[in-house]
Amino acid sequence: MNNPNPQPLLSLRTVIILLLGTLTALGSGALTVLAGGSLAGAVLAGGAAFAGAVLFFHAIIA
Repeated sequence: MNNPNPQPLLSLRTVIILLLGTLTALGSGALTVLAGGSLAGAVLAGGAAFAGAVLFFHAIIA
């Protein structure tokens, strides 16, 4: 199965949106822990921030 022109698994736009979502989630989780929150709370805050960021960046990145 030597395909001379393989298609990428993810588009560049998708990778950028997911990367920005991940960075937002890490920042949110870190700030939650630094503010005195628990690790579980930081994971929940990061998950919520990831979902919101992906929706936001999906809407604004054309």
